[in-house]
Amino acid sequence: MQRLTGPRTLSGGQSLAGARRAVRAHRGVSVRIASPYAAPLADPTSALDVLQEENKLLKTTVAEAKEAVAQLEAELKAAGVAIPPPETIPELMPANPEDFWSPALEVPYNHAFIERYGRISNIPGHDGTECFEWDAALWGFAEHFRYRWRRLREIRKAIDDNEGGLDNFTKAYDRFGLNRGEHQGKKGIWYREWAPSAKALCLIGDYNNWTPKDAHWAFKNAFGVWELFLPDAPDGSPAIAHRSKIKCRLETPSGTWVERIPAWVKWATQAWNEIQFNGVHWEPPEVGAPGEIASDKRYTFKYPRPPRPRALRIYECHVGMSSQEPKINSYLEFRRDVLPRIRRLGYNAIQIMAVQEHAYYGSFGYHVTNFFAPSSRFGTPEELKALIDEAHRMGILVLMDIVHSHASKNTNDGINMFDGTDAMYFHGGERGYHWMWDSRCFNYGNWETLRFLLSNTRYWMDEFKFDGYRFDGVTSMMYTHHGLSYSFTGNYEEYFGLNTDVDAVVYLMLVNHLLHDLFPNCVTVGEDVSGMPAFCRPWHEGGVGFDYRLQMAIADKWIEMLKHGNDFDWDMGAIAHTLTNRRYAESCVSYAESHDQALVGDKTIAFWLMDKDMYDCMAVPGQGPQSLVVDRGIALHKMIRAVTLALGGESYLNFMGNEFGHPEWIDFPRDNTYDPSTGRFIAGNGGSMEKCRRRWDLADSPLLKYRWLNAFDRALIHLDKAFGFQSAPHQWVSRTDSADKILVCERGDLVFVFNFHPTTSYTDYRVGCSASGPYKVVLSSDEEVFGGYRNATKDAAVTLVATPTAHDNRAFSILVYAPSRTVVVYAPAAWVDGEADLKPHGVPGLAVRDLGPYFAR
Repeated sequence: MQRLTGPRTLSGGQSLAGARRAVRAHRGVSVRIASPYAAPLADPTSALDVLQEENKLLKTTVAEAKEAVAQLEAELKAAGVAIPPPETIPELMPANPEDFWSPALEVPYNHAFIERYGRISNIPGHDGTECFEWDAALWGFAEHFRYRWRRLREIRKAIDDNEGGLDNFTKAYDRFGLNRGEHQGKKGIWYREWAPSAKALCLIGDYNNWTPKDAHWAFKNAFGVWELFLPDAPDGSPAIAHRSKIKCRLETPSGTWVERIPAWVKWATQAWNEIQFNGVHWEPPEVGAPGEIASDKRYTFKYPRPPRPRALRIYECHVGMSSQEPKINSYLEFRRDVLPRIRRLGYNAIQIMAVQEHAYYGSFGYHVTNFFAPSSRFGTPEELKALIDEAHRMGILVLMDIVHSHASKNTNDGINMFDGTDAMYFHGGERGYHWMWDSRCFNYGNWETLRFLLSNTRYWMDEFKFDGYRFDGVTSMMYTHHGLSYSFTGNYEEYFGLNTDVDAVVYLMLVNHLLHDLFPNCVTVGEDVSGMPAFCRPWHEGGVGFDYRLQMAIADKWIEMLKHGNDFDWDMGAIAHTLTNRRYAESCVSYAESHDQALVGDKTIAFWLMDKDMYDCMAVPGQGPQSLVVDRGIALHKMIRAVTLALGGESYLNFMGNEFGHPEWIDFPRDNTYDPSTGRFIAGNGGSMEKCRRRWDLADSPLLKYRWLNAFDRALIHLDKAFGFQSAPHQWVSRTDSADKILVCERGDLVFVFNFHPTTSYTDYRVGCSASGPYKVVLSSDEEVFGGYRNATKDAAVTLVATPTAHDNRAFSILVYAPSRTVVVYAPAAWVDGEADLKPHGVPGLAVRDLGPYFAR
């Protein structure tokens, strides 16, 4: 472990890191402080050039500054004005902590962001077993890996030979659906639709009063694609106006006439007096200035994508239910009201759910009907772009919760049975139906399905500037049994056998190949509960290619313990095992709870802990009745989130509102229905939105205890900003004492001491550590601002010197005070300032000096 020292300083007290930030800000480039945990730069030559240029500019800037100061001092002295000594000049800090910890990007007024694509690489020449370097046990299944690698090579070769390459193949949204183009020297609109079994097809809508003329019938080519060209009017106006409603009318093989929303439509809306959705031709006639939000102007992105962070701190969110009021919130309201909250909390990424249009709001966005259309419930496509651009200005990555694991079975609004046949984009028969989700399952071996889905992933990155994806339901994709009624034991035969849908796995490899090549900073997260080996190894090694796997077992463990366990029975070893049980060299996103635990039919951690007492006893002392149940709940809520962040993975996720223990479950407006898997009747809620919102006022109220949980989450997230412990290679659990209920772990330079005991506190408790030297409290859940009792507090300013007394297999140790139901974090004393939170940029309860040793957004 690297010994920590104080920051190197220039004359006048400015740190070298601070000067470097100032120089880079002057040059208009993003700031990145070197970290021992950061990945090495890909191009050391260019890095050296940048450093040399930076040093030259730094010297010039310092010289100019000294000259300017000297000249000003001379002028003031000549005028008889006294010059205060340097130590009395207040430190220049931003007025708001978020400006200090999360500085916003600044670009020239008329600047427009220009995407710079990576180069699509060739498939490496090995046999797909390169990933075995990380797990020799995979050699027993080498033939399976070689087979799927051959399939990947064959598909890529077929794309290159027949489609002009992967780049051209995945830009099909520029050809399918409605797009501007030319035909026989005339400008106009092309409409293309794959519907191989249709007998006839025409385009109807507002433009022809829903009655097709002879010129509105399409022709089918040899590949089953219907094509129609609509030339512009003599005055140059398009045949189909912007915002016009459209559908295609087609004759099915049985002779039935049906109307469908074009599969590649870029917007779909539902009128207030209509049940079904309509496709909408979205083609703003004007282009707005960079950053301009106008209802009928194409949005021009202003801000660059933020650099990929060393660790993700993801704020999982849903735009529609993000309002404090019982209504459907909009993209622009989320942009104005919620993004600043996320920035203030310190998260560096948001994961937006329910972006792809879904006819049924209560599906939480998981029954997609229109894959290329952002949900019109929340606003227009351009308003979604404005939201993403604003997040980028704040330095926040934007991930999309993308659904390629299944599709809505809705035939009126979606793509199911588009041309009247069962097996178009999907498997036919029983295999094409997901009995638990009541939805359709894609056929990933179908050529047009590959074109549709690969183009879909590229479209959202290209058109809306998303920074990556959380792929939903990946376990369901990878196995023919969908993971239903199946328990994964870890036996490798469960992953690489006849139950594996190799076409789906190869599709996932191909999509990771496409995204990571074209968008080098792209982040992909897979929701896989099976634990498939090599899932998070790069595709070019023969792995599936995801950057992260969602560590889903952690949330299940917490619910199990809270539902069935007694506090005195909690097993510290079982907690540590669940948190650290992940595959070597495969990164995970940990979370204590996600949206799954917040939905009706489940309970959040706060609800499991406090239940009905949350309705009566959440007032701060002196403002209402108190409850021991709430006291326990608040203490454990903080500890559960802290230990999950400390040990659970290489990145972290929180669902919107759970950080402050939101007291209500999520219940979307819904009617009476039946469970498709059991036939059980499920009563609706009369279409109410009362439980489909977030009560931000509870977290903001100084009279309620929710603010304590909110404040602790903010301090914990900023602790990772300062110390980068999530991405630190050093992780060690030194003690799991179930009798004492003590769990001690190290992550990076920090030592975490958890005392889960309900009643017993410990004085002079010996804790092992890896490094010698002085330590201080940098964060304690027992601070008053977090609802604690200040028994263990940074304000005590106690320095604990690690002595060479070996303990718990650690070379050094310290003696600590561990109050019951608290977590106390110790850091090297050089980076602890007990009064840091009193400064203008301070985060309440956090004792980090300046920005900490390894600050990164």
